[in-house]
Amino acid sequence: MQLTAEKKQELFSKHGFAKKKTDTGSPESQIAMFTTRINDLTQHLKGHKKDFSTQQGLIKLVGQRKRLLNYLQRTNITRYRSILSELELRK
Repeated sequence: MQLTAEKKQELFSKHGFAKKKTDTGSPESQIAMFTTRINDLTQHLKGHKKDFSTQQGLIKLVGQRKRLLNYLQRTNITRYRSILSELELRK
């Protein structure tokens, strides 16, 4: 599933990550978008277990999100902790 512009704006306003309505470049916004796509692909793979191209795409998305989280942890720990609690990524 593709994220439409309306879904992106709803996602950003719901969590309050974006500084502007069109802010898609901040690490928090990208992590939120990746998390939404990861959840969608996970639901898809539960029903289609042999869809290996989707599985490969999911693994790549998880890696990208991990790299962004590592960057945010190195640069600004308070923003890192806030996004973890907001998106409920880790315990």
